[in-house]
Amino acid sequence: MKDLARVNNPYNEGKVIDACSIFGVMDTSGKRFDGSKITTAIGNMHLRGNGLGGGLAAYGIYPEYEDCYAFHIMFLSSKGRQETEAFLKDHFYVVYAEEIPVRQLPEIINPPVVWRYFLRVGAEKSSEENETDFVVDKVMTINTRLSDSYVFSSGKNMGVFKGVGYPETISRYFRLEEYEGYLWTAHGRFPTNTHAWWGGAHPFSILDWTVVHNGEISSYGINSRYLEQFGYNCTMQTDTEVIAYGVDLLVRRHGLPVETAARVFAPPFWDDIERSPGGRKELFMALRQVYSSMMLNGPFTIIIAHEGEMIGLTDRVRLRPLIVGVRGSELYLSSEEASIRLICPDLEASWIPMGGEPIIARLGEKPVVKKKSVCPGGVMKSA
Repeated sequence: MKDLARVNNPYNEGKVIDACSIFGVMDTSGKRFDGSKITTAIGNMHLRGNGLGGGLAAYGIYPEYEDCYAFHIMFLSSKGRQETEAFLKDHFYVVYAEEIPVRQLPEIINPPVVWRYFLRVGAEKSSEENETDFVVDKVMTINTRLSDSYVFSSGKNMGVFKGVGYPETISRYFRLEEYEGYLWTAHGRFPTNTHAWWGGAHPFSILDWTVVHNGEISSYGINSRYLEQFGYNCTMQTDTEVIAYGVDLLVRRHGLPVETAARVFAPPFWDDIERSPGGRKELFMALRQVYSSMMLNGPFTIIIAHEGEMIGLTDRVRLRPLIVGVRGSELYLSSEEASIRLICPDLEASWIPMGGEPIIARLGEKPVVKKKSVCPGGVMKSA
């Protein structure tokens, strides 16, 4: 692993078993709001983390550069920045670049330098090459071949902000109350199997896909080997990375609907497949056969986001919590209901989704209240 893995990890933690916190909020009308609301919500779950990782993702924050790929890059040395900027100029047209503004905080110790670059694909791309594949290839090249640099966000009109610290601290550090977006996700980390470092914090991202995750993916080995066949390099020393690359492969490259990709990650049990009506049985069996190496084993709750869409999903038996809340055009996803009600006390409904059931919010569509859900006491709760 690059030297970036050593940045700001004073505790040198190896394995800590506990819960993470995740939160997501989307206004499906497209209304933008600043980062203070989600910062309050994720901060309410402070005790689910230990300060070794926190981060947020926001969509719709760069309307003035909405047609550009916004690369957020961590640098450990000036040499690394020089090499990376030369690489970017060789392969992209750099529209604008600047160091990301931060607020100096005593809790943030020895952070890497973080820059953002707004890029358009240059003339080097061949006419036969897909533009997004070209961008992914260049991200992988920087992250595996160039020294002291790491691209941790590369989508259009969105950005990831993360580091070693509690998520509310990371939000203040990156001054996220100054940004406005229509979709926000957040994560407070309690590292389970990996060292804490700036690049290893959540969200994980490729293009405009971002993932925050609570749990443990025991299938990481087979998942990562499968993804490597398609050019993805898993270098971040964490199980969550395979989810971000996996959803990019399944949805963007293979063209699966998000609902179908969710059945790849958390497929029905074989007994349930056998009882499914004809067409669905054939679909589920085909997915298990074709994409068996992308099934996620282990306990997990994930929030996946990309342009215009937010998806919540748990493992098939809900070994990690997920609460859904709806008010008007707003949909909330959280590890704890208290965090939702803290910033939205007048919810229209809240519920716990069935294991393996994707909860999806889309721009231009009013959030749907699910009728078949598992709730405390067995009933849907309404405000």
